[in-house]
Amino acid sequence: MNLSSRKIGYLLVITGAIFWGVGGTVAQKLFQQYAVNVNWLVTTRLLIAGMLLLSVQYFRKDRSQILGVWKTKKTAIQLLIFGILGMLAVQYTYMASIKYGNAAVATLLQYLAPVMIIIYYIFRKQTVLSRQDTITVFLALLGSFFLLTNGSFSQLSVPPLAVIWGILSGVALAFYTLYAVPLLKKFDTLVIVGWAMIIGGLALTMIHPPWKIELATLPLEAYLYFLFVIIFGTMFAFWFYIESLQSLSPKETSLLSSVEPLAAVITTVIWLKEPFGSLQWIGALSIIGMILLLAVGKKSSAEVEVEEVKVG
Repeated sequence: MNLSSRKIGYLLVITGAIFWGVGGTVAQKLFQQYAVNVNWLVTTRLLIAGMLLLSVQYFRKDRSQILGVWKTKKTAIQLLIFGILGMLAVQYTYMASIKYGNAAVATLLQYLAPVMIIIYYIFRKQTVLSRQDTITVFLALLGSFFLLTNGSFSQLSVPPLAVIWGILSGVALAFYTLYAVPLLKKFDTLVIVGWAMIIGGLALTMIHPPWKIELATLPLEAYLYFLFVIIFGTMFAFWFYIESLQSLSPKETSLLSSVEPLAAVITTVIWLKEPFGSLQWIGALSIIGMILLLAVGKKSSAEVEVEEVKVG
């Protein structure tokens, strides 16, 4: 592996992570300034991004897998479950948390998923609580407390609905990560995630069809934000992450992708001018510290059987 390819890998994963983080902030802009419907945005985002990812697979990798994933009944059922209870659940809860709160809090709450996986394994008695796990859980709880309350025991500094959807997003991401493992052992990631996005989008179409256009009466600026969320915040972000694995180890990409919540926090505070208290910054840094600990430390109980999967 030469140095130039590694530099390209670093550039790809950092750029992809920034796109993910900024994409959430841009979605917040669409929700709060232009009153774009959450159901409509999630539906169109999933359908378009899913088709784009399968197109990348068709032109760059093993195209036979695109239809091959449906040839076995068991795999097809697993993919349908993953698409609805995994991909759709993650995307919808994350976007709902952004709508009722902000992208910074939603992204950080979603990143509590590894802690939920640790707790799941402990309750299943598949592992014991290690020293690293203890520190990880402590940082997650401390960070969440400061992030959501800004140090006040009497009131939340974030709307309750944003907190509920954000925690559900973490739960959904934990399920998504665990359930994806057997599928990813048999098929390329682009195939599984691409189809999961399309399945999730089609399921949500029954609630809010994408042809009920939300942007028809909106200015050009809103169209550009919408395109950014789909093209850069979803499709390119995921593609760059996968491509970076060609020259970097999963641990390196995991470490560098921690730029995502940082990008979400910074753009939310600076661009959207969301208030963020001093103790909330401590909470955010605690959660980012937890992510870094998981990335650079020894494998924790959350990582023994789980291969990281990005969703954006």
